[in-house]
Amino acid sequence: MSSQLVRFGVFELAQPTGELRRDGASVNLQEQPLQVLRALIEEPGRIVTREELRQKIWPANTFVDFDHGINNAIKRLREALEDTAAAPRYIETLPRRGYRFVGKIERETPRMRALAVLPLVNLSPDAEQEYFAEGLTDALITTLAKIGQLRVVSRTSSMLYKSRNKPLREIARELAVDAFIEGTMLRAGPRVRITAQLIDVRNEEKLVWAENYERGLGDVLALQADVASAIAREVHVKLTPQETARLYHSHTVEPAAYEAYLKGRYHWIRRSREGHERAVQYFEQAILIDPEYAAAYSGLADAVSIMGLWGLLTPQEACGKAKELARTALEIDVSLAEAHTSLAWATFHYDWAFADSESEFERALELDPRSGAGHHWFGMALGMMGRYEEAYTEIRRAIRLDPHRSLMHFGMAFISWCGRRYDQAIDAAREALELDPYAAQAYVWLGLTYVAKSMFEPALDALQKAANLSGRAPVAVACLGEAYAAVGDEVQARRILEELTGQQHVTAYFVSRV
Repeated sequence: MSSQLVRFGVFELAQPTGELRRDGASVNLQEQPLQVLRALIEEPGRIVTREELRQKIWPANTFVDFDHGINNAIKRLREALEDTAAAPRYIETLPRRGYRFVGKIERETPRMRALAVLPLVNLSPDAEQEYFAEGLTDALITTLAKIGQLRVVSRTSSMLYKSRNKPLREIARELAVDAFIEGTMLRAGPRVRITAQLIDVRNEEKLVWAENYERGLGDVLALQADVASAIAREVHVKLTPQETARLYHSHTVEPAAYEAYLKGRYHWIRRSREGHERAVQYFEQAILIDPEYAAAYSGLADAVSIMGLWGLLTPQEACGKAKELARTALEIDVSLAEAHTSLAWATFHYDWAFADSESEFERALELDPRSGAGHHWFGMALGMMGRYEEAYTEIRRAIRLDPHRSLMHFGMAFISWCGRRYDQAIDAAREALELDPYAAQAYVWLGLTYVAKSMFEPALDALQKAANLSGRAPVAVACLGEAYAAVGDEVQARRILEELTGQQHVTAYFVSRV
């Protein structure tokens, strides 16, 4: 069944992604109700006991009120399916026995429903245009991901094959995809030319479709929509009216603003101190050139938010400013999912307005249910609120969407540390570091977890690396001071305090950690 599309009524469940859709539009359903649906639909008509559901959904070491959890999952599932216990069309309750799926099911094996966009090859004579080719690849992935019936491999996973020396069939097995989009990018002055082709790896790597596109830089967003629509036609996916609207919902952007935005994204993704600072410069430049470019405001909001959490900006300069930037983005484009995520994150950290933040996260994920960043930040926020099981659900979804991105596994380490699952936090931090050995934030929480377990030698080693890799960012330095204090090294702890208080700005929180 793992390769099937399961239809019942106006709904369909895509395997193995587990995405639920109604009339082609994605339905925002939390992980536990989704797992209940998958369990019931595996054997329609058979009674699945509550104990079976518990074993499938919650691991043995999970500490949770199972009865409440199952009741809540069934309730949310019925709400999503517009079903009732009194007159069930899909989910029937058998008191003291369990549940069963009673709807009529149709199954089909989907054709070319999973794609990977391989990094576009830069044919421009200027090697520095690599950021532009990478940005276009990222944008094409994001655009294709708006098509509900397609599973599109994340940017991070695709970028692993930038200099590929493996056959396409082998890459297809590793990524579990049916087809690839590959191509080239040539930029000449104010124009860009993209050559794209669709290759079916199940059929002797057959070339299914190929096309050339040439546009001015100002029309590059429309170019991406044209490519996505063409691919949807070739894989016989019917776009819903909502999906078509989302694909083409973009204004013409000033070429220089788009270029600056791509540079900002390029540096932001690296998550280094220098990268954050350069991202801010480029996003600000994009806004200055094109004040109606909503994505640039959202990018700048995220960049300054993280700089604030690293201790590099004051709260007002960071999340305070990020709130206003995100609101400006939404005034320009209220349907921009990433701007809702930006506002949710900034509101959470600046105002501690949990309900408002959660509402914005939910709106963001309703608009873009495949946003790994949205699920990642929502999970971290839920973890900080002490809602650990919901947090784990969100971060697992983020990892499933973007499994090769170090940051997602750092999120699992952070949430596990919040929930005092220290061994799980260590495993997640190590996985993050395997994917990115320079991830300062992963070293920070690896070190803090070792401190919590009184393993001071590896804690100091990890936190010293974090401090150095982050360019002595206050967050890493403060946590290193905490480790020195915990081990009883008063001299080093005081030196850390002097370093922190000697900076232009430091929050009381960082000082208090030491």
